[in-house]
Amino acid sequence: MHQDMTMLDGTTQDGTTQEASAYDSATPGGGAPAMRTMDEWTPGCGWSADEVEWYLMGPFEGGVPGLVRRVRRILDVSQRGLAALIGVSQSAVARWETGRTSPRVCVLEQLLGLAGLRGTVSDVASGEVVEPMRDDGARDRGGRRYPAHVDLRVTGWYVPRGLDCTAEAGLWRRRSRARKDPAVRHHTSAYLRWRARHALGTPVDHPADFQLVAEAEHLDEARSAALAAHAGWSRPRAA
Repeated sequence: MHQDMTMLDGTTQDGTTQEASAYDSATPGGGAPAMRTMDEWTPGCGWSADEVEWYLMGPFEGGVPGLVRRVRRILDVSQRGLAALIGVSQSAVARWETGRTSPRVCVLEQLLGLAGLRGTVSDVASGEVVEPMRDDGARDRGGRRYPAHVDLRVTGWYVPRGLDCTAEAGLWRRRSRARKDPAVRHHTSAYLRWRARHALGTPVDHPADFQLVAEAEHLDEARSAALAAHAGWSRPRAA
């Protein structure tokens, strides 16, 4: 929870952001804990005493400890009661609420679910909600997920490298088409990825297996249409 503050010159600044920048200007290196008293505030921050006093009235964002306490308040249970619900000790809940330790992400999701809540991740600049990568994304022939940072590209049907003759390639292509096994490529070079994304855009996610198969089938159709058009163009006209 952030609160807006009207400065002396009439501009509006976010309270939490201003707090950090004010402390950084007075402390070499910055990164110090958030200030909570008048004595910790320095004249270099540029705020008047009234502005500082108003800001210190809060409320301040509680972070993960505040979320744990919020869940406990919604459920109306004690620390011991919450610990019993999720199978941990009461001291673990106490450490979460004081910020000495933090629950794992899966445990935090469990806590939010108990309270009927759901956590979301949003882009700082645009505010748009960012979804996790899909769980049914395509996998390689060994059943492993493709690296999350690469973009997948279908080039046809799978044909292994190092074949002895082109006839084997045709056999493998027909076999892969029957098995719905497309050939998937991706760039490991950061420069090549940047160049492709600059020209074609950045995909949001990896496609699912059935989408890769559909792309390979589309390439087949496009290739057949191109061959038919070329055959019609090159066929001699009847006298």
